[in-house]
Amino acid sequence: MLRLASYNIRKAIGTDRRRRPERIIEVLNELDADLVALQEADRRFGPRNAAIPTHLLEEHSDFKPVPFGARDRSLGWHGNAILVRKDFKIGEHAMLHLPSLEPRGAVLAEVEAKGHQIRIVGMHLDLSGLWRRRQAHAILKHVAERHADMPTAMMGDLNEWTARSGCLRDFGAHHVFADTGRSYHSGNPIARLDRIMVTPNMRIRAAGVHRSANARTASDHLPIWAEVEF
Repeated sequence: MLRLASYNIRKAIGTDRRRRPERIIEVLNELDADLVALQEADRRFGPRNAAIPTHLLEEHSDFKPVPFGARDRSLGWHGNAILVRKDFKIGEHAMLHLPSLEPRGAVLAEVEAKGHQIRIVGMHLDLSGLWRRRQAHAILKHVAERHADMPTAMMGDLNEWTARSGCLRDFGAHHVFADTGRSYHSGNPIARLDRIMVTPNMRIRAAGVHRSANARTASDHLPIWAEVEF
C-alpha cells in the first residue's frame, strides 16, 4: 500500500498572508504520505527560490525532493516538485515541456517504493480550458513514450472546474480518478481543482481531503490524498 498526496502550497503563503514554510512541513508530516506532488513550490520571480528551503525538509521531515536541477535554488520546475520518502530510490526523472501562453510544465519521476516501481507525474495546468486540454494531451504523449506497463499516478492542480468534461475527459480515458473531494478554497472548499488519478494496474483503496487546522491556514488549497495498492 502506498499513500499518495498532492498539495498546492501557494509558495508557502497562508490564508493569513504570512509566508511560513515550516507550517507547510507540519502539514506534510500530518499527511504521512509516501509520495507527494507539490504545486507552486518555488517563488515566481527572480532566481525562483524554493518556497520550502531544502534544509528544512532535511531537518524536519522524512522527505527528499526529486532533483530536477532546473535552477540551483529551486525545489522543482515551473513550481512543480515531487517529494519522496528518504529511503525510496529515485530512478529516471524528467521535466516535461507543455504548450502554454505563460510558463507551464510538469515533472515526472520513476521511483522504487516499498518494493514496487511507480511513476509519478506532477502538474499544474493552465487557467484556460483550451490550453489545459493541450497540456493534458502533451503529458499523456510523454508518458505513452515511456515504459507502458509501469503503474503511473498523475497528481496536481488541474484548474478544472467542471465535473467530467475538459481535460478530465482526456485523462479519464486512460486513468481512474480518486474520489478525494473538494479542496479549494481551504476556508470554504467548493471546487475539486486538485486531482489524483492512477492507471488501471493500481487500485484506489481510500481517498480524501486533509482538513486539519494547519491545512486550513497554510495555503488556499487543502492537500488531497489517496491510498493505492498494486
